[in-house]
Amino acid sequence: MKHKIIILLTLLLGLGACKKNRMEVDILIENGTVYNGVDSIPNMLTIGVVGDKIAYVGNGKEMDFSTQKIIDAEGLIVSPGFIDPHTHADRDLKSPKESHNKPFLFQGVTTVVVGNDGSSDYPLVEYEQLYQKHGIGTNVAFLVGQGTIREKVMGNSDREATDVEILKMMELVQQEMDAGAIGMSTGLFYAPGSYANTDEVIALAKVVRQNGGIYDTHLRDEGAYSIGLVAAVQEAMEIGEKANLPIHISHIKCLGKQVWKQSDSLITIIEEAQKRGVEVTANQYPYEASATGLKAAVVPRWAESGGKDSLFIRYRDKSLKLRILREVEDNIEQRGGADNLLIVNAEHKGFEGKTLQEIAKDMGLDANEAVFEILAKGHARVASFSMSPYDIQNFMQQRWVVTSSDGNTGHPRKYGTFPRKYREYVKKGVIPLADFINGSTSRTADILGIPQRGIMQEGYYADIIIFDPETFGDKADYQDPFQLSEGLRYSIINGKLSVENGTYNGQLNGRTLKKE
Repeated sequence: MKHKIIILLTLLLGLGACKKNRMEVDILIENGTVYNGVDSIPNMLTIGVVGDKIAYVGNGKEMDFSTQKIIDAEGLIVSPGFIDPHTHADRDLKSPKESHNKPFLFQGVTTVVVGNDGSSDYPLVEYEQLYQKHGIGTNVAFLVGQGTIREKVMGNSDREATDVEILKMMELVQQEMDAGAIGMSTGLFYAPGSYANTDEVIALAKVVRQNGGIYDTHLRDEGAYSIGLVAAVQEAMEIGEKANLPIHISHIKCLGKQVWKQSDSLITIIEEAQKRGVEVTANQYPYEASATGLKAAVVPRWAESGGKDSLFIRYRDKSLKLRILREVEDNIEQRGGADNLLIVNAEHKGFEGKTLQEIAKDMGLDANEAVFEILAKGHARVASFSMSPYDIQNFMQQRWVVTSSDGNTGHPRKYGTFPRKYREYVKKGVIPLADFINGSTSRTADILGIPQRGIMQEGYYADIIIFDPETFGDKADYQDPFQLSEGLRYSIINGKLSVENGTYNGQLNGRTLKKE
């Protein structure tokens, strides 16, 4: 009898041990290879989503799930959604017809940062309300642009700010930080931001520091235009040290043959600053061609002080014209020559797809003169093929460098950055897959100070992508830069599906993210 009782108790205990916990989830992801955004080794895990959060991450064996949506991710990679720290997506997000943000969405991007290069929409509060009103396809975080603030106070004047003007700029930066900006960007290469000296920038950066924000900078020089690349990086370090806030160098590069292979020196400078306690990171896009406005690329800043009308007044002045043309010619050479400058977007559509050299030949002009004929017909953007593969790979392999697109109309990076990096650098063995994912998710979230995103972890927001490791890649190129990337099978943003079986479902699941 005693033995029978023991056997019965053993059976009951065994049945109790086999009993699974019940869990109701909105979305269940099974059988995928999961990279959690932090670790270097993936796992076969089950993920459960409830509301806008990740509610379960585990092997699933101890759970009895109840759900109406199961995603079988067998043979696919499951990852936190990518975070793009440098975009110009605000130009699309403002339009109800383009606010789906599909060029970024199909790269696996679930969060974009806007307000880069010192240029931001102002005031921030109005644009946040606009985005909330018509809906957005991805999450968005805001930077306040130093150039925008300077223009509000001083216009486009090439002069030193007075103490009163600096105080007014500080007040406006505080206003935008109060509205939710995660930090301040500078475009010290571009007018009017370039007219500010270092001390002026430090004064504004101190306001950002007091609000727990970051300083994101397009360096004053990425090549040999003015103070030089090394000096521009040293200026960024000085701002970080004196204002005591994190520095993030946007789209770090060595632009122009004169500075090729200086990445070794820059890495040393940055890592020495890190040892001194300066928080320095950078982002980078995986292309050999940069892109910017034609005016910004080749016209000297002093000549455009006051705006486009002032530029053409100076250009028509016989005492200044030759100097302007000489400096434009020098800047064209800095960019690799007129045959390496491709017009990728222009108000006058006849220029698109042609090099500056081709346009100049059609006009019967020298390239420097053709620049002003192009600008007279409206804005034009140019891609310049002026970077070395050595420097691109060198920066890419640094742990403190994360992925960004600098996505803007006309350059394929707007549609292809993250999938291109996977295709060209992960699949070819330049960087490990886990490094690519971690440097597109958790490390970026940490740099920007965006909480509870970028990691596949219970309690974090459910921004999740699932892509096919065989087909994930870019299709956009310089001849046709408007092709969506391929291979993304699913995108979940704030717990809701946006892409299903490779097709956008029309849902606008993004949110505006604020500095907390």
